[in-house]
Amino acid sequence: MDILTKIGDGEDVHTEFKSRLDLSAVGRATCAFASTSGGVLILGVTDAGQIVGIDGGRQGVQERMTSFLHSCCGSPVSVVLGQHEDPNGRVPWIQVPRQRGFEPLRYDGRVWVRRGRSSVEPSSVELQGLYNIFGYIMTGEHTIQAGTASGVDIGAFREHLRRQGADTETGPPSGDIDGLRNRGVLDDPGGEPRLTPYGALAFGRDPQTYPQTRNFMIECVAYGGGDQASKPLVVAKAAGRMGEQVEMAVRWFSGPGRLESYRWIIRGDGYLLPLEALRESLVNAVAHRDYAIIGSKILLEVFEGYVDITRPGGLPNHMSVESVMVGGARDPGTSRWRTTRPPWTSWSSGAWGGP
Repeated sequence: MDILTKIGDGEDVHTEFKSRLDLSAVGRATCAFASTSGGVLILGVTDAGQIVGIDGGRQGVQERMTSFLHSCCGSPVSVVLGQHEDPNGRVPWIQVPRQRGFEPLRYDGRVWVRRGRSSVEPSSVELQGLYNIFGYIMTGEHTIQAGTASGVDIGAFREHLRRQGADTETGPPSGDIDGLRNRGVLDDPGGEPRLTPYGALAFGRDPQTYPQTRNFMIECVAYGGGDQASKPLVVAKAAGRMGEQVEMAVRWFSGPGRLESYRWIIRGDGYLLPLEALRESLVNAVAHRDYAIIGSKILLEVFEGYVDITRPGGLPNHMSVESVMVGGARDPGTSRWRTTRPPWTSWSSGAWGGP
């Protein structure tokens, strides 16, 4: 690679300069290049293209970057490291090819993309598009390669059959491979039984253990104000099977966050929303989210005065909001349902915790 030519051409969407060895900047740029079209990060060069060099021995700089890149983005990154010896100083560089996996690489827990000459966090629309590009498209016809029959909780499957009125005592075995295959829990397109997405989420022992289903959960966030710019008071995850996710999220919501009311000198303490309404909304979100979008979670967000439940995907079959919604409101262009209540007086003194 002709680094001097790269430097002479200046920064662009595929090239970034850093005047010093800033590992956090290296992490952001590496993830951003990997998620978009690839690029080169050149160290020891100012934004104006002046070579100032990096202090430190050649071997020490290479070792630091190699060790950092091995773990900084959640998984090892495939890059090419090089170094240009210039009269003005040593110029290390990192060439990052475009990379694809089940989901984008992350640095500091966040996804990064290239926008012009900078590495930035993507907008919600950009992030969804990125996941769609990366994503392994999950449908009922796909299986999870790492999900074997041992990943099925047979007790949960048999309990489901009992609730459906099936005879699990005198009928055919309800936990054998054929029974699981016949009911769509397993499939074997390659000859070996593998979990289907439905099987993992409905009857899996640990549904979020697989890369494809890692984000199939509900993220619960309580904010101290009226929008997402407010300070989050607590963030928790409701994971497990689909029914367990709903129960965990309802328990989290019904914990210390309460609405105080007063009638004369008598204090009332109630939920911010009726739990029946919350449960129904969460069940709808879990049942109707688009499971082909593997990188997004359902969000349960509690703000000062209202609650948002957001699920990935839109309404099916070109349905209109008006045809399926009575009361409440849906923000245009999203799959978000908002329920409002008057701002509550205060949060109760109990500490927020996980589900």
